[in-house]
Amino acid sequence: MFDLVGTAVDIGLWQFLAILLLVFGLFLILAGIFTAYFGSGKSRTIGVALLVVGLVVGLLVGYLYHNGSFYAPKDQLGDLILGSFLVILAAVIGALIAIGIFLVAIMKS
Repeated sequence: MFDLVGTAVDIGLWQFLAILLLVFGLFLILAGIFTAYFGSGKSRTIGVALLVVGLVVGLLVGYLYHNGSFYAPKDQLGDLILGSFLVILAAVIGALIAIGIFLVAIMKS
């Protein structure tokens, strides 16, 4: 597989699974913070539960990846986390640009 600049990228199934779980945990944390802060009553409790589950998933994946359970060298955990955040950042920026263009097009017509 090649990335956007043409250099070879070797992402195996275990690295894919680790990135998937890290992104899942991060978005659970963000959803939990949002729900716990703006919610009330039962939804605030659900927000705290989402936050805790997201933290547990993220820490568990980090621990397992660092231990070598994902069949990766131990020094690549930082690269995996950085890569995960860059992928999320790129996706969010692309989505915001697309939504912005959509809104401008709708409001101008």
